[in-house]
Amino acid sequence: MAMTFFSASIEQFLDFITLGGPVVAILMAVSAIALAVILLKLGQFANRQVGNGGAARKAASFWLGGRPREAFEAARKSRAVSAQAVAEAIRLAGDRNAAKADIEDRIAALAMTRFHELQSGFRLLDAIAQVAPLLGLFGTVLGMINAFQQLQAAGNSVDPSILAGGIWVALLTTAAGLAVAMPVSMVLTWLETRIEAERVLVQTLTTDILGLPSIVPAASASDVGFRRGEAAIAH
Repeated sequence: MAMTFFSASIEQFLDFITLGGPVVAILMAVSAIALAVILLKLGQFANRQVGNGGAARKAASFWLGGRPREAFEAARKSRAVSAQAVAEAIRLAGDRNAAKADIEDRIAALAMTRFHELQSGFRLLDAIAQVAPLLGLFGTVLGMINAFQQLQAAGNSVDPSILAGGIWVALLTTAAGLAVAMPVSMVLTWLETRIEAERVLVQTLTTDILGLPSIVPAASASDVGFRRGEAAIAH
């Protein structure tokens, strides 16, 4: 029963591609690429805990409460970009010789590198979302040209069903292009929103931490293990 259903689905899919022509085949290939990129980005976002600012907020709360050791440990254990930025801010804030501007530059560089990694593939998804409807429209135009050619070839014995059938097949490519573009555009918007929320969280929490550097004793950098944690933050 399952094999019969699978065979019927494959047959319908092939018929759909045959009706739509090469444009639909291209759109199917593009949709497969988009799906692969989306799944890869979702896995990467889950691994990096994008949008999950619990560890960063907890660390900032410890820091503002005068508990730098707990703050650094809470941030260092998380793989979230916001937590890594907070851990770096805490580590650098314990260095009395570091200027605030230099600390901000270091944190900005770290966050920019991490966000650049997370945004890889976004341009491809954006290109697919923009090109897919155009491909569909291109297929529709080609289908309409073919339909009118058949209508012209029919001469005086014009059958309206010939024109109607040609238009139906032509519009199929537009529908396929929109079906590819709309979900890709929605997923891309969601991914960008998650990154923007993470970016705002990094800016807010690091500003709070650097606003109170005096609560960290001069020897805290070694006591808390900030230097040991530097390599962990970098990776």
